[in-house]
Amino acid sequence: MSDKPVAYWEYIRVEEILAQQGGLEKNESALANDEVLFIVIHQIEELWMKLVIRELVAARNLFAQEFVPDDAMASAVRGIDRVTEILKHAASHLGLMETMTTRDYLDFRDKLHPASGFQSAQMREMEILLGLEMKDRLALGSESYLQALRHHDGSESPASRRVAARMEDTPSLREAIDSWLHRTPIDGSRPGEPNDEEIVTSFIDRYCEAARTESESLGKTAAGFALTEQDAQRLLDRYAREASGARAHLMAEDVEDEADRPRIRRQRAALLFIESYRELPLLAWPRAVLDAIVALEQAFVMFRQRHARMVERIIGNRTGTGGSAGVAYLDRTALEYRVFRDLWVTRTLLVRKDALPPLRNTSSYGFKVDDSEA
Repeated sequence: MSDKPVAYWEYIRVEEILAQQGGLEKNESALANDEVLFIVIHQIEELWMKLVIRELVAARNLFAQEFVPDDAMASAVRGIDRVTEILKHAASHLGLMETMTTRDYLDFRDKLHPASGFQSAQMREMEILLGLEMKDRLALGSESYLQALRHHDGSESPASRRVAARMEDTPSLREAIDSWLHRTPIDGSRPGEPNDEEIVTSFIDRYCEAARTESESLGKTAAGFALTEQDAQRLLDRYAREASGARAHLMAEDVEDEADRPRIRRQRAALLFIESYRELPLLAWPRAVLDAIVALEQAFVMFRQRHARMVERIIGNRTGTGGSAGVAYLDRTALEYRVFRDLWVTRTLLVRKDALPPLRNTSSYGFKVDDSEA
């Protein structure tokens, strides 16, 4: 710590920050207010993303541990909640962009060619950290997203190097959460213990029977209000498909590699187990973690949707400056860039508390803390 008195402007580096809004000009006085607004908002978004990355790394590092102390989960939830709030603030800033008219933006838009927000390395880092896989990415025109991050002559850029480094920084938050879920005790049993797979399957069987009974009851109630026999049968069939679909999902029948099915089956069962019996001390914070992650992904989707509507309002359906399909591309990312899909599916499978199968080995679900801190 320095003995020299510190001023606010020195600590925050105000002058250095305020000197960075000139865009391609040496002096921002040559720019219209709309262009300075455009630059400032994007710089603010990049600063928000810096904070998001720090919080995601901290959460990932916590859940990547072999043992995650129950008393550390509160800080994880707080960090994930912070990311959600940042994304909400970032989305709200887009309203400021809409104070520009189309013509205002067109006055300087040509300067951006062939630059694109697609080249935001930190946005790509956020996606990688969350766990978006390469196979799920959309190409930017004929380019992959990695090619678009390079200089126009194909050489490495600060953006491409940043993203390459992040790709080596494993696991992702989703992978860490999946591993943590896989270790969740189900009916008191943990992976590697005798008969664990049979115990997990037994839980799935009992839960699916409870879900089937609930679906049948709901289906009969709905069919009772149908106007025709055909409508009644259609409703009964729909509820029956919902019940059979729940079992197929929990048994990981959609997973092509049979060797992966036991692991994914256990992860999905753990999600359902935590959500269903969340009042137990050991499961209360894990459930809060899962809820925080759902809120985070929801905020990310809403940010993408808000971005798309802002772009559509200002430039319509023009081709993007980087050559993408513009609004159509942004809409597809909002729809398809989902990472924690199993967490969302679990919402469809839950049943009423009174309909849950009885929990076994309840004594396994008291609080545990890290013995090294005792």
